[in-house]
Amino acid sequence: MLKTFRKAFQIEEIRKKITYTFLMLIVVRFGSQLPTPGVNPEFIQNFFVSQTGEAFNFFNAFTGGSFEQMSVFALSISPYITSSIIMQLLAIAIPKLEEMQKDGEDGRKKIAAITRYVTVILALIQSTAMAVGFGRQGLLVEYNFVNAAIVVMTLTAGSAFLMWVGERITEKGIGNGISIILLINILSRIPSDFVSLYEQFMQGKSLAMAALAALIIVAIILFVIIFVIMLQDGQRKIAVQYSQKIQGRKTVGGQSSHIPLKVNTAGVVPVIFASSLMQFPIIIATFLGKGDGDGIGSQILKGLNSNNWCNPENIQYSWGLIIYIILTIAFAYFYTSITFNPMEVANNIKKSGGFVPGIRPGKPTVDYLSKILNYIIFIGAVGLVIVQVIPFFFNGWLGASVSFGGTSLIIIVGVVLETLQQLESQMLVRNYKGFLNSGK
Repeated sequence: MLKTFRKAFQIEEIRKKITYTFLMLIVVRFGSQLPTPGVNPEFIQNFFVSQTGEAFNFFNAFTGGSFEQMSVFALSISPYITSSIIMQLLAIAIPKLEEMQKDGEDGRKKIAAITRYVTVILALIQSTAMAVGFGRQGLLVEYNFVNAAIVVMTLTAGSAFLMWVGERITEKGIGNGISIILLINILSRIPSDFVSLYEQFMQGKSLAMAALAALIIVAIILFVIIFVIMLQDGQRKIAVQYSQKIQGRKTVGGQSSHIPLKVNTAGVVPVIFASSLMQFPIIIATFLGKGDGDGIGSQILKGLNSNNWCNPENIQYSWGLIIYIILTIAFAYFYTSITFNPMEVANNIKKSGGFVPGIRPGKPTVDYLSKILNYIIFIGAVGLVIVQVIPFFFNGWLGASVSFGGTSLIIIVGVVLETLQQLESQMLVRNYKGFLNSGK
């Protein structure tokens, strides 16, 4: 990784892109500290102190602490991520959108434009819910229409501005703008998390016990990171052989290739889907001021709260973890089914004159790809579950509550690896350009 960055800084063009990206990220972090007008900052801070659920803590980690401070970037890029997922789902149900996806660059530009509009609409809905739901509880200095409207417009504009920054990083920076903004937000919370771990497990302890605790923490983090890297890079290669054709006096084809199927085919999306679905009832109950007490509804909410999982004192609430695991695996199959179509892949192979060795073209190839894909999806989903359950286990058993859980680590590793690949590809393209120019 360091070697790639060192080589990248030696190239002026890429060095400018990295500098541009760095400056835009400074703007993002600066905006995360700007308070929203008309908001009582003490209310949201006291809310987080009194809150035991992970529903808002999960969202706060994605916003880099902006939500806890209720800054102008409190919504961060969450509306954009949600709108992108919605567009992918709608492309299956709406033939017009599916045609746009297959229409090359023009189609992608149209879908990107629609995604922007959907992002603004979602940001408007979320900011309105926050202004009304929290405003009545004391978020606003004075709860009235004008102050609520100011908060709604500010949060919506902040989310739209972050979307614009992400697109500029993608266009003029090193690429993956939205992912890099999400990465920097998550990384900004890690120092405070390490401070919390130090205060909880090392402060006031003997030197030997503090050193042992530090070694255990570092070992666990390194194990999870290495496991995530293996999960992200793991792939199954399906061999494809192309038959020879005679065109004029030349023989074309006869080459062998492969179809790379990633083990973690759905990425972090199943985890986000499952977490969001589990935390949605808690968020609604919090907005309505419900959920306290010993009734059935409160017991269900406690089971959905991940902070109560794997806790020896409240082991009865760990049933929520079982539901979470089932949802993660189910969403992994669902999301992969809408992003990878074995029939379409088999038809493309057949049209190109290729075939999978030992498998007949047509339906046998579709069945073979589906079988391999289902096997890989299960392995990837189990890997996601392992990465997620480890933080839940230590949170419930030892009370080690930190923001960089399994989801955050998957995003961090995935974005870093993808960004490095982008840099390497840009350096490779530049070398090709240099070779062509020298040829002239």
